[in-house]
Amino acid sequence: MSEILTRIQGLVARGDVSTSVHGFRELAADDILLDDVTSGVDAAVVVEEYPEAFKGPSVLALQRDGDGRPLHIL
Repeated sequence: MSEILTRIQGLVARGDVSTSVHGFRELAADDILLDDVTSGVDAAVVVEEYPEAFKGPSVLALQRDGDGRPLHIL
């Protein structure tokens, strides 16, 4: 498992999550709720890692929302 994803899952479990205005707009444009993202993070699968990303280590992950729709989350 990805160390970065494990750290992200821990942050989500503690409720230590923040989203930018841009992030909220992108979610809304795709009819995705933040709760769908946070509730599905435990089952996320890493597609690609970005350990040197400008805003900090990140991953592109595939997960599912509450209705089973696939979500690609960065």
